[in-house]
Amino acid sequence: MPTSDDGPSVSRRGLLAVLATAGTGGCLQRARSVVNHRSPEQVSVTIKTVPADDDAPSVEIARRLQERMADVGIDARIEPEDEAPFHRSILINGDFDVYVGQFPARTDPDFLRPTLHSAFISEPGWQNPFGFSDLDLDGSLLDQRVADGSARRGIVGTLLESVAELQPFSVVCFPEEAIVVRTDRFRGWPRDGRLSPLDYLTLRHRENGEEPVRLAVASTDGRITQNLNPIAVEYRRNGTITGLLYDPLARRDGDSIRPWIADDIAWSSGDAGRTATLSLRDGATWHDGRPLTGADVAFTYRFFDDTSLGEGDVVVPAPRFRGRSSLVESATALDERTVRLTFGETSQSVAERALTVPILPRHVWEEQTGSADLAGVDLTTAITDALVWPNTDPVGSGPLKFASRTAGEELVLSVFESHFLFSDPPTWADAVPAFDELAIRVAPSNDTAVALVTQGEVEATATPVRPSAHDAIDEAGPFEAHAGESRSFYHIGYNTRREPFGNVRFRRVLSRLLDPQTIATAVFDGDATPAATPLAGTDWEPMDLAWGGSDPVVPFLGSDGELDVSAAKEAFREAGFRYDSDRLIR
Repeated sequence: MPTSDDGPSVSRRGLLAVLATAGTGGCLQRARSVVNHRSPEQVSVTIKTVPADDDAPSVEIARRLQERMADVGIDARIEPEDEAPFHRSILINGDFDVYVGQFPARTDPDFLRPTLHSAFISEPGWQNPFGFSDLDLDGSLLDQRVADGSARRGIVGTLLESVAELQPFSVVCFPEEAIVVRTDRFRGWPRDGRLSPLDYLTLRHRENGEEPVRLAVASTDGRITQNLNPIAVEYRRNGTITGLLYDPLARRDGDSIRPWIADDIAWSSGDAGRTATLSLRDGATWHDGRPLTGADVAFTYRFFDDTSLGEGDVVVPAPRFRGRSSLVESATALDERTVRLTFGETSQSVAERALTVPILPRHVWEEQTGSADLAGVDLTTAITDALVWPNTDPVGSGPLKFASRTAGEELVLSVFESHFLFSDPPTWADAVPAFDELAIRVAPSNDTAVALVTQGEVEATATPVRPSAHDAIDEAGPFEAHAGESRSFYHIGYNTRREPFGNVRFRRVLSRLLDPQTIATAVFDGDATPAATPLAGTDWEPMDLAWGGSDPVVPFLGSDGELDVSAAKEAFREAGFRYDSDRLIR
């Protein structure tokens, strides 16, 4: 029988059948009741997240959200999934109602374009996993790409205010993260609580002996020993290690983009839009000895645009760097050392982001264009081998190359002595590796990772730990905990493809059931900053969205962390819902 969101429907033919059998015994009223009847359906929600062992704060946020939903008559349950299946459900299959997790760290506002523009709805990855569509927002997302300076800042401010009003996802807080390090053998550890590829390359060894130097670090993410694919669908929490194996054309240095494997970048503008002509460094080679050429660079951008290279029935972009690679409209190798990238209508400050993607060797990756099956992935989703290939023996051009691995235990990288850092390092970065080997040891927990540091088995925690880890180290010893605010924010994501999450009024009320201020205090022990926007704490945050004790757009429906259930129920009624006893009804 056909159905609607409100319950079963009755066809015209079915109605005539009812009337024909009704007779004259007052059954006409019964027929009317069949037509008018709408079965009350309670709003039911599944909240997906990862297990507590992987991310305890996400589970606690989900638990609190479930309790608040139950308070207002929503039938809610939590469905924990291991990290890989969780990402498949959210980022590939779109199989969720609500999820709780961390968004990958981003700083430039252009990340919102692939995250929320309707053109990216059908793509896997963090490209609009919410299935969200708003034409006015689409326009602003494109406008900010073209603008520069104060004009762009004004557009971004308005854009962020619109996102806060529409609530395709609800920002909860930015956690503080820390790394614990030993200071007796290496110096120059970053103070912001996280290690980037450049941070590894700029460390300095305190001794100047001739013995080989081994730098060992502890990681709580064991996938790095099993998958070294920089564009994998189920990628790791960050790309720090693969960022040492693969070179980009340019690297970010603070607020600037500096040439890296390209030694010169010339920008120009014309009728066709903005263009960058890049010269590659002389003698650049891959780890297998083959030359790195302009053809490899042009191939990389074509490959990121379609990892099937036109061989499949549909285009299959690489989701990992989609926001950046999609800025490039064409890539042409002019000769072995020169490449031209065209960007169309894009400001230079936005276009520069595309230069920071990893460059891939054509002779390795052009063999990975075939269609792939991935367990747990919807069969209607197009996936190529390139997106699921573990790449356990990677060939890059970076300053470190693959040496060995033991799955689930350790990954070892060694220096690539043919890299330009050893012969012609850039003037802007003293980035010659001070070690011969980098060993990444897998630790089952944050506590174990910190213990490996304090016991002298490793030099640092490679993956961030909670700032409270400082309590576990002896301040009299050669240890330090460096903490900083993460750019990877906790959030609640809504699948707007499904009702009632396509209803902006419902999302707005739902977002008001939790108090980010209380979560930052109770769940994170104060080691987090509540926020109303994904760019909180940056120069892009508009004053109207600054946190002042509560969310300025969708304030918590209660006080001191306690939900005002009556006020919340009334808010749902005002949003067009009703109650049957204590059940919220669609």
